[in-house]
Amino acid sequence: MRHEVIEKSLNLMMVLIVLAISIGGLIEIVPLMFSADANEPAEGIEPYSPLRLAGRDIYVREGCYNCHSQMIRPFRSETERYGPFTTAGETVYDRPFQFGSKRTGPDLARVGGRYSDDWHRLHLTDPRALVPESNMPGYPWLLENTVDADLVAGKLKALKFLGDPYTDDQVAGAADAVRGRSEMEALIAYLQGLGINRRDRR
Repeated sequence: MRHEVIEKSLNLMMVLIVLAISIGGLIEIVPLMFSADANEPAEGIEPYSPLRLAGRDIYVREGCYNCHSQMIRPFRSETERYGPFTTAGETVYDRPFQFGSKRTGPDLARVGGRYSDDWHRLHLTDPRALVPESNMPGYPWLLENTVDADLVAGKLKALKFLGDPYTDDQVAGAADAVRGRSEMEALIAYLQGLGINRRDRR
């Protein structure tokens, strides 16, 4: 078949494009659906606690993923700076994934436990108080806003339906676990849990 025939027939070109994308998608995606490495949690990975789940949602809401990635690539320059590269098993409970693609700020995949809660609180309130050259905005309203406890309980119930291994007791106690907690506390809890199971493994 000559290129002219394809290029001059819009319908034929659309069919061939859809066919090429479909075949490529099947080759790339279907094997991952049956791969234990992509579907099974890595050692030490557990579903988010109610407070960390609320923090993850605040992280998404505030757009932190626009400047911070959570995926350490398997390059020496990255593993020496951030720790072991990210595996699929670390992110099985992330919906949506927080890989990111831009690093205006540092990668946060292994930030858990590196700084104190007070450091995070000050950094999130006024980043330039700790890092004068930072272009990160402050998030002082997180100190005043409280977590919506009923919303978190509903999210745990939905995640359990999707297959996350939450118990009935965890779902029932989710609202009480976050009631009265500030959004700042939730975000810090989320950050403090990132990568703690693999940070020191080389």
